[in-house]
Amino acid sequence: MIDPDDSAALLGADGPFARELPNFAPREAQQVMARAVAQAIAQRETLIAEAGTGTGKTYAYLVPAMLSGERVIVSTGTKALQDQLYFRDLPKVRSVLGARLKTALLKGRANYLCLYRLDQTVREGIAFERTQAAQLAAIRAWSARTRHGDRMELAEVPEESTLWPRVTSTPENCLGVECPFFDDCYVVKARREALEADIVVVNHHLLFADLALKQEGFGEILPGAAAFILDEAHQIPELAGQFFSHSISARQLTELAQDALAECNGVTGAIGLLLEPVESLQDVVRRLRLALDPLPQRGAFQLLEERAEVGDLLHDLHELLAVLCDLLASQAERTRGFANLHERAALMSERLERIVERGGEQDVRWYEQFPRGFALYATPLDLAAPMRALRERMPAAWIHTSATLSVAGDFGHFARQLGLDEPTTLSLESPFDYARQALCYLPSGLPDPNAPERDGRGYTERVIEAVLPVLQASGGRAFLLFTSHRALRRAAELLEGKIPWPLFVQGSAPRHQLLEEFRASGQGVLLGAASFWEGVDVAGEALSVVAIDKLPFAAPDDPVLMARLDALTQQGVNPFMGWQVPNAVIALKQGAGRLIRDVHDRGVLVLCDPRLLGKGYGKLFLASLPAMPRTRELAEVQAFFAPVATGAAPPV
Repeated sequence: MIDPDDSAALLGADGPFARELPNFAPREAQQVMARAVAQAIAQRETLIAEAGTGTGKTYAYLVPAMLSGERVIVSTGTKALQDQLYFRDLPKVRSVLGARLKTALLKGRANYLCLYRLDQTVREGIAFERTQAAQLAAIRAWSARTRHGDRMELAEVPEESTLWPRVTSTPENCLGVECPFFDDCYVVKARREALEADIVVVNHHLLFADLALKQEGFGEILPGAAAFILDEAHQIPELAGQFFSHSISARQLTELAQDALAECNGVTGAIGLLLEPVESLQDVVRRLRLALDPLPQRGAFQLLEERAEVGDLLHDLHELLAVLCDLLASQAERTRGFANLHERAALMSERLERIVERGGEQDVRWYEQFPRGFALYATPLDLAAPMRALRERMPAAWIHTSATLSVAGDFGHFARQLGLDEPTTLSLESPFDYARQALCYLPSGLPDPNAPERDGRGYTERVIEAVLPVLQASGGRAFLLFTSHRALRRAAELLEGKIPWPLFVQGSAPRHQLLEEFRASGQGVLLGAASFWEGVDVAGEALSVVAIDKLPFAAPDDPVLMARLDALTQQGVNPFMGWQVPNAVIALKQGAGRLIRDVHDRGVLVLCDPRLLGKGYGKLFLASLPAMPRTRELAEVQAFFAPVATGAAPPV
């Protein structure tokens, strides 16, 4: 067992990282965190470590993880962060430490080429349009040379291509050991490597799919882990809710129907048996989607039950799925594909019954509709109990880290959501000098965001009016973050063709492309909603302003949120202060965290919402942000950027 002090010393001024890595700056906060992580791994403790931007938390957990001599699973928020951790950070730390460790990268099965599905797609000989035909040719050529089968390797086929679902597998349609390509399966190879590895890098989606549902089938790797390190842990409560949910979607039902018909090829008598029930199933799915049209995009299940037509269609769907399940059972011994289809139909029938017929007391039942489909859900009201049970099954260290886990220094809200009883907590401030590098501007004269329009100007118009002088002072170089897509679209209309700087609007191009173009422009103004509030890193002068239109309270159309708030009220807890404010504080911290990403950055954080100063709870938001000077005077913002305007080098 390693001494926790050794991990800290290795990251110190006299350690190998300072000697061997250019631009490595020893940081006391990083050393404190490394010591705490080493202690947690050694003692199998639960740790919550909030580490401000620039702490260097990745090295702070990788060093003790590598020195522990134990199997450690590191989980990140996104596949992009997962790749960054595995291909950039891990090799550096391993090289500096001279550690002879096996590492493995593991993603969900949808990220790996399925040789069986590729073969099926080619054999079906579907007449693809030109773009898809070219993409299929590229995938076939790549399949002959790839070692890992990870679709991230093939940049020429976009991630959103409709061809990927045809050549990757899902838990439902994977044939497992009976697959004729099993020996060459990339998913199997990736799992095998993970089984033999000391450090396994996964993402939260994969981890929770397995912990909650045993869905992705790498469950045999988990029990052997001595520690789970969850980076970007602020995402865990929402993700856990998704994975402890039971759900069924129009897409799953349609794919089941299509796969059943495809499996009939070459099987005598199968099409005569299955064609009618399959077509009936597809028909009822289409009719159900149309029947949902007049309803809100998402809502409580009660709204469906109040509409007789929808209730009848749900009953028909349940009956047809049961019939199809029985018919597939009768064919299950004829082919591997039919056996798999029977299992899928049985699982969907069970889920549908749970959602439509049973709906446990602890579940929130709800629906969501999309342009071409819908989904039905049963989500646990309280995540603490299933999360607690999950950790008890895995007697390991559980280390949660992020830059945004506390509310004014208090970790209670995060800990309660995940059922973390008496965890060790650690709060490490950013090493950046916010007092010199940043300024927080709270424009005066803005109305309450919920106030009615005046003089034909709504809240978003007033926000843009307040932000424009800041952009003039900074010469663009700004993120304008919005709490709704509606406000974002209105802001785009107001700014289009009226500012001298390049304008980038979320939705007009893929996120990574917008960010690359924004960085390259040097003076751009980027408008973003939810997905730009976190996981976006633009260091340097290209980003010098982050403006936030209003406090990011969750939308009131979320049926799970509404049910949780009702439950808190019944428990005698104020749901606004007990849930909505803490969640909004953490979201605001994420958005504000885009501003200062480097010791040389300078910038202004513009918080437009007057409730920050006009409401009592506003103090909680302000107390949760890094300590930086605040002003209500535009002149101070202009003075902050004066060196930019005169062409002089900005002081740091």
